[in-house]
Amino acid sequence: MSQIPSSMIAVVSTGELGKVHLKNTPVPKPGSGQILVKVIAAAQNPSEWMKLTRTATPDVPAGHDFAGIVVGIGPDVPVGLRNVGERVAGFVNGCFSLELGGTFAEYTLADAQVLVTIPEKLSFEDAATIGLAGFTACQTLWQSQSLPNPLEPSTTNVPIFVHGGASSVGQIVIQLAKLSGLHVVSTASSRNHQLLRDLGADDVFDYRDPEVSKKVREATNGGLEHVVDCIASAETARLIRECVRENTAHVSSVLDTDVAGGNIKADFPFVYTLLGKAIVAGPVLPPSLAFPPIPEHYELGKKFGSLLSRLLAEEKLKTTPVKLVPNGLADAQYWIEYQQQGKISAEKIVYRIADTPALS
Repeated sequence: MSQIPSSMIAVVSTGELGKVHLKNTPVPKPGSGQILVKVIAAAQNPSEWMKLTRTATPDVPAGHDFAGIVVGIGPDVPVGLRNVGERVAGFVNGCFSLELGGTFAEYTLADAQVLVTIPEKLSFEDAATIGLAGFTACQTLWQSQSLPNPLEPSTTNVPIFVHGGASSVGQIVIQLAKLSGLHVVSTASSRNHQLLRDLGADDVFDYRDPEVSKKVREATNGGLEHVVDCIASAETARLIRECVRENTAHVSSVLDTDVAGGNIKADFPFVYTLLGKAIVAGPVLPPSLAFPPIPEHYELGKKFGSLLSRLLAEEKLKTTPVKLVPNGLADAQYWIEYQQQGKISAEKIVYRIADTPALS
């Protein structure tokens, strides 16, 4: 393994809302329970623009998802858990603070235990897409909804409605739900229907169809009690209420939206709690989403990483289609705005770090 440099290229906030640039920054050193990863590929999420448009703090590192190679191991990492040279993928609480770091960089810190081991057959570019989407999907199904899992699947074909199934979270939720023995009903634009069927959805409807709520009720025999909302807007909240009608239902949303009331229990699984660190309110985050370290969530994060690793190794889980962009990290500002404009559908923007011209 080559020597670790003292500085690296990273995408960081300029200090202007929503603006980033490439900058030389120090390579971070792993602390207790952490590893240092040489990032080979980083995937982009809506979280980038959502957070960056709320903070003007300069030099805040961008990026959440990564895939790369372990190059350093910090103190207090269990002996033998991680090895230098190991291929790993995961996520960090990026675009948030200097301390928490980001993955749009040559190197990133990561928790040594809330992590996915990349099987040899899977490319770094594909593996980079699994972080936020994979752990959010696990948290939604098994922490929030307490549904059956692939190790102990349902035998009763419990129905679940995945609204926005073509999203990166939706694609993973569909697969995990199907592997868990659930009857999966989903929505997407018509061009993505076959993709969702290939992932395991039993019924797929166009979300623009004026009768979509009726069709969802028919597909679930009027017994819908579990919903995952991967869009999470006021409009989708109305649709979900129509789909569940008088049923007592549990709705988990990828954003903190107002869908609860009456017969509906709603929650917003906050994936960063799985990392076991305190989450502090500030410009990026309202007080309602501040959390102390939650040991139970951290233990779940470890289990989810192990399960995702196993399913990928057994080729039972497909990653989100990749939109590999040219020039590595050089045009991150353009691609963050591109996603903010709603131009991404059923795929993830991925940066191959070595393609950045500044590194050639």
